[in-house]
Amino acid sequence: QVQLVESGGGLVQAGGSLRLSCVASGNTLSISTMGWFRQFPGKQRELVAHASDLGTVYASSVKGRFTISRDNAKNMVFLQMNSLRPEDTAVYYCNAGADIGPKGYWGQGTQVTVSS
Repeated sequence: QVQLVESGGGLVQAGGSLRLSCVASGNTLSISTMGWFRQFPGKQRELVAHASDLGTVYASSVKGRFTISRDNAKNMVFLQMNSLRPEDTAVYYCNAGADIGPKGYWGQGTQVTVSS
């Protein structure tokens, strides 16, 4: 089992920045990929970015504004979000596992709200 705990969400004005953090504990040796998803009200979770030994992948909507990074020694993943827009408002979830997505583990989510 892997436990993921996110932090860093909050309220920010459009054009501002936030940095999300996620720390993994438990069977961290099973983790190859770490990443972030977000969920809008009434919508399914969508991939924001993920990072593995093969590199990083970003959703087109955040490319150039968001940067994902990992600290493997600390089992952490970060999401630096710049030039935030009101449409970035969502609950952001950390995800980790052998593969990214539903087969992995999830954090509890952190709310990001961008005001116009």
